Amino acid sequence: MPKAISGRNEEITENYLKFLDQHLANLVEGREADMLHINEIATQLFLDPGHLSNTVKLVTGHHPCYFFDKKIIEKAKQLLKGTNLSVSEIARTLTYDPSNFSKFFRKMTGLTPGDFRKMPVEEISEKFTMTK
Repeated sequence: MPKAISGRNEEITENYLKFLDQHLANLVEGREADMLHINEIATQLFLDPGHLSNTVKLVTGHHPCYFFDKKIIEKAKQLLKGTNLSVSEIARTLTYDPSNFSKFFRKMTGLTPGDFRKMPVEEISEKFTMTK
């Protein structure tokens, strides 16, 4: 692949990941009310959704949804450990139905949100990052 194309692909991927971080921060801080879908993110980045998906997968080996889910889990873990918000409040903050959020969290980490919150910080390891 020519260097210019490779550089642009990496730029697109970097912009996507930065956008996800900012979007999740906006959700948590209440500046946005709805989680955007991949096609909406592509539009915000002035890209065709298929091009965004193909580029991120080419550069990282993972579909954009992988990073979407990973960043949601990272944010949920921060909120579980760093706030007194209930699991339901965290779910709603991240625009999830509470029962679906608990299933999603468990599927991705192997633990329920409540079990993760109770776990001492020193016992948390990379194995609880994502099991998917």
